Amino acid sequence: DTATTEIYTEQIVGSVRCVQETDTIANGEEFDKIYPKLDVLARSRPEDKYALVTGLMERGHVVAVTGDGTNDAPALKKANVGFAMGITGTSVAKEAADIILMDDNFTSIVKAVIWGRNIYANIQKFLQFQLTVNVVAVVSIFLSAAAVKMAVLSAVQLLWVNLIMDTFGSLALATEPPSETLLYEKPHGKNDYIITRKMMKHILLKAVFQIIIIISLVFLGTYVIPEWKTSGNVLLSKTVGNSNGQDYGYVYSGLEHDYKDKGYLQTYGPPRHLTFIFNVFVWLQIFNFFCSRKIHDEKMFLKA
Repeated sequence: DTATTEIYTEQIVGSVRCVQETDTIANGEEFDKIYPKLDVLARSRPEDKYALVTGLMERGHVVAVTGDGTNDAPALKKANVGFAMGITGTSVAKEAADIILMDDNFTSIVKAVIWGRNIYANIQKFLQFQLTVNVVAVVSIFLSAAAVKMAVLSAVQLLWVNLIMDTFGSLALATEPPSETLLYEKPHGKNDYIITRKMMKHILLKAVFQIIIIISLVFLGTYVIPEWKTSGNVLLSKTVGNSNGQDYGYVYSGLEHDYKDKGYLQTYGPPRHLTFIFNVFVWLQIFNFFCSRKIHDEKMFLKA
């Protein structure tokens, strides 16, 4: 509570005027010089608080205000988030506020902030996970259909992924508890996109990585996927050797022109080649799930 503070207060209040029924800062240049220097605004009147909130919100800041009296109501209502005291606060302040602290404890504000940021972060994690799965599935099916005139992932397999993996994965990501690191993050602006540039980078890099693996297995699977001829209903593209009376080598191609068109489907059943590709796709999404826990370029994605 100094003379300088009183001067700042008068300058701020004097710079606010009403234009077309909306409050705005009349002398923006002076306000820009003042508010970065403010840490505590002592002996402030309701007009002082309202002016400060108005100026900060006009400059894109996310503003939170606490109050318990009737004179705090305008600033509580104007701010992005208003906190009113549940015990000592007046009914006017409670009506104007967005959140009421039932115990009048300021540490509850920290809990409210960390849980609010945690919900926002968990939604981002789920979107990062879900969009990666969808991009990989759509692009892989499109490329395989364009190249070999068939989809490497069937509708039933995609339905299984959506019902089983996406359901439990989204529940796990959405219920992840908050960490103290959330308090050190900058607040999100009202106009910020929920999918950040870092998230887009993660989604694209993971999607490209997975698509390369899946498409490689579509065309090169007959050279790298091992297979054992355990019965007469198992086809081998190439026999490498024999162990315990069983031939082993590489899986037979499951592409339609190599398998279905030759009548192997009725004789040998569904091709193991495509089944192996689906299994790889599932394991890639498990890897994607753990990676989606981090959205800020953290190196240790397994760390809590």
